[in-house]
Amino acid sequence: MFTSSLSAEQQRDLAQRLTTFLSHYSHVSNAYIIEFFTEDLWHTLPNTWQPVLQDLSYPQIADLLLDATHGDRRYPSVWPLSLLAFRATAHALAFPRECRRETGRAAGLVKPEEFLENQSQSSLLGHIFRKHVKPKKQHEIRKLGLLVKQLCGQTDCSRVVDVGSGQGHLTRFLSFGLGLSLTAIEADHTLVAMASRFDGQLLWALEKERQKKNCSFQLPASHSSPRHVAGWVNPKASWEAFVKQLSSANCVSEGPPTPSGPCKKRLRGSEHQTCSRVIQTSSSHGSTDSDSRSQDFEMTSQRQPSMNQSEEKSSSADNCCSCVPRVCQEASWLEEDSQKGYPDFVLTGLHACGDLSTTLLRHFVNCPHVRGITSVACCYMKITTKENPTPPGLVEPPAPPTPGHESLPSEFGYPMSSWVRGLPGHQLSYKAREGACHAVEDYIRRLREESELLRIHCYRAMLEAFIRDTRPDLRRAGIQTIKKAHLLTFTEYARLGLARVGLPPGLPLDPERVEAMLKQQGRVVVYFSLALLLAPVVETLVLLDRMIYLQENGVDSQLVPLFDPNISPRNFVLVALKTRG
Repeated sequence: MFTSSLSAEQQRDLAQRLTTFLSHYSHVSNAYIIEFFTEDLWHTLPNTWQPVLQDLSYPQIADLLLDATHGDRRYPSVWPLSLLAFRATAHALAFPRECRRETGRAAGLVKPEEFLENQSQSSLLGHIFRKHVKPKKQHEIRKLGLLVKQLCGQTDCSRVVDVGSGQGHLTRFLSFGLGLSLTAIEADHTLVAMASRFDGQLLWALEKERQKKNCSFQLPASHSSPRHVAGWVNPKASWEAFVKQLSSANCVSEGPPTPSGPCKKRLRGSEHQTCSRVIQTSSSHGSTDSDSRSQDFEMTSQRQPSMNQSEEKSSSADNCCSCVPRVCQEASWLEEDSQKGYPDFVLTGLHACGDLSTTLLRHFVNCPHVRGITSVACCYMKITTKENPTPPGLVEPPAPPTPGHESLPSEFGYPMSSWVRGLPGHQLSYKAREGACHAVEDYIRRLREESELLRIHCYRAMLEAFIRDTRPDLRRAGIQTIKKAHLLTFTEYARLGLARVGLPPGLPLDPERVEAMLKQQGRVVVYFSLALLLAPVVETLVLLDRMIYLQENGVDSQLVPLFDPNISPRNFVLVALKTRG
């Protein structure tokens, strides 16, 4: 199943067409919509485009520009061929975002069918796996979990490493729901402590249900609860250091702050002490200062029997008492055995941010013990490039890098492949990659509903013009979200925004100029939609580059639109496995 749907030649040809197209329209994907007025973006469009686009209604923008599946296109005027070609090419080059099984679902249905009965609870996920989990994440962990389980069956692996595991929602479903052996690694110690506490709550719920059903069945003693490792995965470290980091076994109740920054969901002080299974590792290269006093855990050798599809559905939806494990003993299944070496495992990362996704792909290629991978990426703007090796938001190592770990061209997050690196015009700016993270489906919905939210971009672009009138040096200043801005008049919005950049809230605003700008809101929406039309094309190039990288290293891969994009915009999963040999 997990073989590439495109041949190596087709992948390279598509990459070439993508770079040619995107470089031709880079002035659109690189533009900041908040500079619509200050940079006069409207008049950067071809003269023949402007008159046919400026009078489009919001639903027409959705139907005629953004929605690739819309069949009944009725044009209010004759469009120039260049505009028609621009739209058609953008749709043709982008990977399809809809699952085949979902393309024919009922029109107007925003959330997947699993949420029809209850908007907050997936009917396909057992109640014990829904606790603390939002609907979007419920949808993701169920679908990705079953895919990981399938990959484990094809690679004959029952061990999984969940990287960037957060609060452990996917980890718990894979472990307690699907019977796999899990090690989870997360940089934020607070999230790791929460994951450990949630594990305990789930165990308690399972035991309570077992007693209620009067069932005496127990899983084999070799099955253990997930291991939670608190540590930062260094993109510059070797796969050996990564495996050593996973194998470390230093129990702590809490640890120092990590590069991920503070977490909004802080635990109460007493709750930190419940984290008896948190394992702290060095955030730079996986070594620890207390290896001599660490307790080595016994590596389990017995593999969990694989389940067929019907058993998978039962375990994920029915919560039968067969899923109730004994309280596990500490076991480091990644500890090196002097005769057998490290055991094989599968890597997974659900929305691993920036370079973390590319780091996992490199470990998958180079580490002989990684048999398969499911990679769901996000935050493309945080990917390192040769042109921008330290993008905003990049997590820096907590300690200076060891000599010999300088950034080489092959170590940047984009491009990964030699082929794309050699293509003229392959560069993707920070803004283009940030735009690729936008939710096209959500914006189409706003257009069709003619939502008041659509005025926000115009408001912010107007404010940028007034800010630069007073402070020309203050470009694209961060204002952050103004709550319910769409319900405010522009004057009210400007008063709040000006204060946030240190300017007088009562700064005089020319009423005639304000009125003239507000009348251009439709043009602002059109320009943003043109840039948004390129977003899936940029994402396609980023992900295709990763597929070509794998192919250059002898591994076929497949890109699966696993999640419903209406609920999970970053819905592609890159799947690959290595055959023994």
